[in-house]
Amino acid sequence: MEKRKKRIATGLVFFLIFMWVCTLVSKSIYASKLPMITTTRIESKYIEHTVETEGIVEAGAKLPVVVLSGLRVKELAVQVGDKVEEGDLLFTVDLEDLQEMLAEQETAASKVQLEIDAILHNKELAEAQKALEEARAREDYDALARYQDTLVGRAAEEVAQAEEELEELQEENREHESGDDEETEDEQEARLQEEERLKQQLQAAAYAEADAKWNRENTMKDAGRKVEDILTEEDVDATLNVYRTEVNRIRENMAAYQAIWKQEGKITASQSGMVTDLYVEVGGRVPDTASLLLADDEVACQFRTTLTKEQKSYVNLNDDVKLELDGKKAINVTIDYLAENENAPGTFTALVQLPEDTGMPGLSGVLKCSKAGEKQPCCIPLLALHDQNDRYFVYVVNEREGILGQEYYVEEINVSVVDKNDTWAAVEGALNTDSQIIASSTKEVTKGEVVRLAEP
Repeated sequence: MEKRKKRIATGLVFFLIFMWVCTLVSKSIYASKLPMITTTRIESKYIEHTVETEGIVEAGAKLPVVVLSGLRVKELAVQVGDKVEEGDLLFTVDLEDLQEMLAEQETAASKVQLEIDAILHNKELAEAQKALEEARAREDYDALARYQDTLVGRAAEEVAQAEEELEELQEENREHESGDDEETEDEQEARLQEEERLKQQLQAAAYAEADAKWNRENTMKDAGRKVEDILTEEDVDATLNVYRTEVNRIRENMAAYQAIWKQEGKITASQSGMVTDLYVEVGGRVPDTASLLLADDEVACQFRTTLTKEQKSYVNLNDDVKLELDGKKAINVTIDYLAENENAPGTFTALVQLPEDTGMPGLSGVLKCSKAGEKQPCCIPLLALHDQNDRYFVYVVNEREGILGQEYYVEEINVSVVDKNDTWAAVEGALNTDSQIIASSTKEVTKGEVVRLAEP
């Protein structure tokens, strides 16, 4: 009996040990399947923003090299980025083509000169014709004046004669009236009628004289206007000046062509500098604008970069920034120009004037600018912040009693973002210094899920 009880007791112990082992194994298996997480707590810190953008060094000023347009390029002696000195060869032009252009210019100049000669000859003929017309008009004027004076004189003579006859008759009538001779009524009536006739004759002569004078005045006025019309200057014709300007331009071009011919078609630099832009090519024609641009050695270079709208919010005009050129040691510079690009709204161009003897056109660089905002009391690592449908939230860990004892589970807390950079975010919400915020997890976690904490 004692042995039986001992066996039962021993079996019970082994069973309990077995159950304990099974529980441990079950917990281990259960725990091994849970996500492993690490946690963090809120911190008080400054959210620093760093802008880093690439750009390129440009010439501070560019000098155009302008060559007579239309020339055909035979050989190029430089490329973009080449440094040239005054007198260095830039390119050569095709001499055979240049000779043809010279011949064409000579023909064009001859044609224009013929037009000029024709205009001058016609002008001489017109002036001679005008002088002849003026002389004839003046002769006609003088002859007409003499004729009209004669008519007026004749009318005046008739008036004088009528006055004289009237006065003689009136004198005779007075003598008869004062004499002793008696006159019949018929004789008196005859004398009165004769006197009346002479008065009417005088009146008619006076009217005729007035008409003659009025006719002379208007006739001479018309004749005088004909002379004035002939003397009036003709409308200005700019054709002659246009042709003269054209022939002068052609001759200037010919002189320039001839100068290039004497130089054997070689186009050289008139000043030193680096070739920044090239607008000619072998076999092509020289444009009527600049053939190439040279960086002005007397003006310091500048650095150009493009900023996004977000980057622009942390970079302002006259800000002090760091600049690394071609991976070399950073230098301190200032933002000298900052404006939105018209052809790309939402992007901004920033320019930095470089110190003298710093950089060269075409050199790449990196612009860096750091700014720290206000100190924020509640900051978390950016990896701990989640967003979904324009909503920000964080996962925190809390404890509770579970089937296998105390366990950790996930809660979700909504937050609003005050500020953030590439590594940290300043938030507002139901977080405090005791909140265990999930910073990382071996698996994706969800609200209410049980997790296990990584060993510190």
